[in-house]
Amino acid sequence: MAEELNLHSLKPAQPRKDRKRVGRGMGSGKGRYSGRGIKGQKSRSGSHYMPAGFEGGQMPIDMRMPKLRGNTSADAMPIGPFRTSTQPVNLRDLESRFDAGAEVTPDALVTVGLIKNTKTDIKILGSGELTKSLSVSAHGFSKTAKEKIEAAGGTVSWLRGEPVEKKPKRSKAKAPVTSDDADAEVEIAEEATPAEADAASSEA
Repeated sequence: MAEELNLHSLKPAQPRKDRKRVGRGMGSGKGRYSGRGIKGQKSRSGSHYMPAGFEGGQMPIDMRMPKLRGNTSADAMPIGPFRTSTQPVNLRDLESRFDAGAEVTPDALVTVGLIKNTKTDIKILGSGELTKSLSVSAHGFSKTAKEKIEAAGGTVSWLRGEPVEKKPKRSKAKAPVTSDDADAEVEIAEEATPAEADAASSEA
């Protein structure tokens, strides 16, 4: 039989637990150090409010890791202060969404639902096949995509100008002496006159 519910028999569904009362004398069992121990960081006030990633005072991981170089140049995406991002669009999507002879622009891509908006640059990638002649305007093209669009009779238009290919830096290291160079030096030495040879030997 269930207990009759009265005002004097009310109790919470979850049994109540008294809070820990610290600093109430040695007899309470939680006096003097109030359960914190004697010394150390966790015995101090505010010890539980450390910043995220705090490692107890040792060198943090973001300072222990080696630093990346070259991420401050304007073309070092997607890292560094000049980081940029692009929205990829593949050729197979253009094949299925546009008719032959259509002009593909960022606004047209939004209209057909391939991208959400034109706030981010668009890069055309070469995944899939393209059999239609399209005039594609975008901020970037992969090498494969450019070749496939032009092979299908279409045209490519760079919205920020076609990128300039960087020239490889010249190495300052001296070129190794080849056998041909050695033979040429021997021939020059043989062509020298005896007087010049005597003068060279006397100087030496």
